[in-house]
Amino acid sequence: MLSLLVLVSLIILVGGLTRLTDSGLSITTWELFVGFFPPFSNEKWLEYFSLYKTIPEYSQQNYNMTLDEFKVIFWWEWGHRQLGRIIGLAVLLPMIYFSIKQGIWIIKKYGLIFLLVCFQGFLGWYMVSSGLVERIDVSHYRLAVHLVTAFIILSIVYWQFLKLSFSVNKTISIDLYIVKIFLFFIFLQLIIGAFVSGMDAGKIYNTWPLMGVSYFPDDSSFIEFLNLKVFDNPSIVQFIHRNLAYLIIFIYALILLKVINTGNKKLYKPIIVIGLTLVFQIFLGVLTILSGVKMLFASLHQINSILIILSTLYFIFISQYKKRD
Repeated sequence: MLSLLVLVSLIILVGGLTRLTDSGLSITTWELFVGFFPPFSNEKWLEYFSLYKTIPEYSQQNYNMTLDEFKVIFWWEWGHRQLGRIIGLAVLLPMIYFSIKQGIWIIKKYGLIFLLVCFQGFLGWYMVSSGLVERIDVSHYRLAVHLVTAFIILSIVYWQFLKLSFSVNKTISIDLYIVKIFLFFIFLQLIIGAFVSGMDAGKIYNTWPLMGVSYFPDDSSFIEFLNLKVFDNPSIVQFIHRNLAYLIIFIYALILLKVINTGNKKLYKPIIVIGLTLVFQIFLGVLTILSGVKMLFASLHQINSILIILSTLYFIFISQYKKRD
């Protein structure tokens, strides 16, 4: 479970960098099995490059790209897919081994993880296919589903990992309802963040705390919130992403007050860790905006979201479980 947790975190990191480097469309076929090995000959490289030249991203955006430049984006996407294959094997092989050794209950308990990993592979190709015809980027909606599914897998793996080290604690000293609401908004923020990334919305307004010279983007209007296509507007999506962050901080402050009122010192450290990751996340978000979405800040921004999710799950978990003797 711990190894799988590291691998899933790593693929989220590499996936984010694949997006930031515009590498996701460099391999235009699924290649579930045959793509395990990279190109070894110049002829094979030219074959991949010629396939890439048939999609709109090349003809409309990268028409001056050389073969060497293509190899750079190819390796990012190939590495991302390789990690996906490794994760699939990292779930399947132990599951088969322990099912034989300990019984079929292993599949019942951990089979969902394998199914989600397989489904994630399908979602990855479903996302890539949206950028092969009539557009130069993948659908931001499909990108969001792909990203959130990765975080769902991460959360399930981490939860199972914790259950191996903790036992049920019948006394819950804090109302977890608001904490679960907090976690819901974190996942919602992941979705909006994927929209921002998918539409390059972070490059539109590079000022903070205002968007340009006003709080609300001056190229949009509030009436657009009534439009079903509101999430196709990059400016409004960035506006939502910013303000959802403020709401999350407010909910966190309420949780912090509740923890202090309980006087349960066991919860002090995890709630402080959550707070630190939130502050760092907003700091990174602001740096990302002000820098015009510099790759380093944007990547750290995504990595830190992993820490926020894991620290929140840990907080919920220790509220219901205790360390095994």
